Amino acid sequence: MTGHVATRINVSSESKVTSGAKVTSAAKGTSETKRTARRFPPVAVPDLTYTPQVEAATAHLYERVKSVIPSVEWPFFAPYVKAINELKKERNAVILAHNYQTPEIYNCVADVVGDSLQLARLAAKAEADVIVQGGVHFMAETSKLLSPEKTVLIPDAAAGCSLAESITGADVRLLRERYPGVPVVAYVNTSAEVKAEVDICCTSSNAVQVVESLGVDRVLFVPDQYLAKYVASQTKVEIIAWKGACEVHERFTGAELRAYRDADPSVSIIAHPECPPDVIAEADFAGSTAHMIDWVKTHRPRRVVMVTECSMADNVATETPGVEFVRPCNLCPHMKRITLPKILDSLIHMREEVVIEPELAARARRSVERMVNLKS
Repeated sequence: MTGHVATRINVSSESKVTSGAKVTSAAKGTSETKRTARRFPPVAVPDLTYTPQVEAATAHLYERVKSVIPSVEWPFFAPYVKAINELKKERNAVILAHNYQTPEIYNCVADVVGDSLQLARLAAKAEADVIVQGGVHFMAETSKLLSPEKTVLIPDAAAGCSLAESITGADVRLLRERYPGVPVVAYVNTSAEVKAEVDICCTSSNAVQVVESLGVDRVLFVPDQYLAKYVASQTKVEIIAWKGACEVHERFTGAELRAYRDADPSVSIIAHPECPPDVIAEADFAGSTAHMIDWVKTHRPRRVVMVTECSMADNVATETPGVEFVRPCNLCPHMKRITLPKILDSLIHMREEVVIEPELAARARRSVERMVNLKS
């Protein structure tokens, strides 16, 4: 017996905004960015020529990615890799790379890799002054929430998220008016503005645990309608869902996966719970990005279809030789806004800095910490 999910349309007619937080460069003059500019003055742009010295200095890194990056492309990447790895030491910076970042970022310049919350939590423990977020805007905000004393940069402020942008803080307030007394759970893939309005956050890994921890008969779950349906299939709690979706995962179909299975009945199919129900029904396993990676490493299938953003398959492939990845490739255009040249530019000029208004940050931080502090 599982819970019921009632999917609701968006209740607000207001235009969507990315966040209640600000992303500014030092030149725009907030007090925080002015302090950053004084503390970290710009440095000279390094020489980006591909030389024998650069080749030698980055050879061990290319060895990691040679199965997914053609040798003809490495002479472009290598000078940036070398320059970034040197400059991050000078800045005392840590670079975070989400699982959906491209292999040259994920494997060659990142200090911490993983899903969005894992990145923020590990970065908070790092002995660093600066965090460079290889990911999208809400991830940089979460890093800032958990590391308020650190300077957090996102190399492209336009790296948004269709799911995070599907709901605003005003929408959550209207939901509370419509469903008085019903607690609100927010997927961590939301803006700081939304996190500030909800009771608790969750990840795709712990969503069921978070919902059941509230001890109520029904909850409001925002913003991912497909993750909400997956949670409803795993619990007796009634789920009232917001009608948001990830533009990468919602494009997959069950028919597409059946075609892969028809072509090779032995293929393993694993999917992210942000996918539609017909996709989950066709999968051998459904789980978060971290659980998907663990599943591949543990089971070592001969061939696997990883139903999520396709750069993740490239990154897992570098760690699981012998596993053939069949790539039903849906790219996230927002994740792909983060590139090596933009990361280098961010470190040189200390832009773009994520700044969150203190009162909003305090409320948003509480909803994240309530989740973090849940006992397993």
